[in-house]
Amino acid sequence: MSDATTQSNDLEIAIIGMAGRFPGAGSVAEFWENLKASRESIVPLSDDYLREHGVSEAELLDPDYIKVAGLLDEADHFDAILFGYSPREAELLDPQQRLFLECSWEALETAGYDSHRYEGPIGIFGGAGMNGYLLNLYSNPEVRSSASPYELFVSNDKDFLATRVAYKLNLRGPALSIQTACSSSLVAVHTACQSLLAGECDMALAGGVAVARHIGYRAQEGNILSHDGHCRPFDAEASGTVGGNGVGIVVLKRLNDALADGDTIDAVIRGSAVTNDGAHKVSYTAPQVDSQAETIFNALTAAEVSAESISYVEGHGTGTPMGDPIEIAALNLAFRRQTERKQFCALGSVKSNLGHLDAAAGVAGLIKT
Repeated sequence: MSDATTQSNDLEIAIIGMAGRFPGAGSVAEFWENLKASRESIVPLSDDYLREHGVSEAELLDPDYIKVAGLLDEADHFDAILFGYSPREAELLDPQQRLFLECSWEALETAGYDSHRYEGPIGIFGGAGMNGYLLNLYSNPEVRSSASPYELFVSNDKDFLATRVAYKLNLRGPALSIQTACSSSLVAVHTACQSLLAGECDMALAGGVAVARHIGYRAQEGNILSHDGHCRPFDAEASGTVGGNGVGIVVLKRLNDALADGDTIDAVIRGSAVTNDGAHKVSYTAPQVDSQAETIFNALTAAEVSAESISYVEGHGTGTPMGDPIEIAALNLAFRRQTERKQFCALGSVKSNLGHLDAAAGVAGLIKT
């Protein structure tokens, strides 16, 4: 977040609508109330709940088994009739895709647009987490006997996340399912911005969704999961992260168009950047300082803002002993290319509130900011 009042470069993107569902929050408004109240939405799981979800007695008695999760209320609910689905079709559809479709519709509603009447092309860009629902379907003999493998494929594969929304909401711009693990939703936002600037669409929806069966976990030395059931980003007591469920979507439009159309503007994206570590890191899942620093510096350059004008950074902040220090080192390295000033920029991560939302992690942080 920048507090600079800089001149327009005609490359800014306006956020004109938002929708989301997060642990402890059925809407963006409830999400913000939780944040203002410093309310942690990672909740304890009862033994009865865990038994119902298949956790063994041995696991329940294990002192290293951490009984918490960031759960999403009513993740299995779906307004099938609104989108023209029969009960059987809805039953086969991955809950992640149901939620992404509902929130896409809701995001357009908050922006004040009817996609069936909007004249210009609208794009949709999004990513989803791992689909565990398909395993449930295949393990059900009744489903296997009544639904073809093709039906299960079309209802559950990640490839159809964006195009399904485009079909149901009549979106005629690019429809791209973008999968880059826990950066998926922010890469989707970046790609949507580039598509808008290239003139491929006049409006775009971007975000991500992740719904998994969170039933606690066994804490182990050296993995990314928290030893005490709390995620403490950038904190000396941090021992890792906690998994959570959620979905978030933002509606984007070129700033000049949003101003001309009288849209409500929640925020302005001045610039963004994407890079990759390549092979220059200690392991496949490890972060790397130089690559992160280059991405941050490239984003500052694209935005045409100075590091000193940044008053807040929403970090990835998983609370891991390796990841957080590398992220801070990368920020320092990028900022030091422009300034030697210190202690002017706050740093935080939404994961302290709701855990790590996988493919929806980045857009949750964007909506918070």
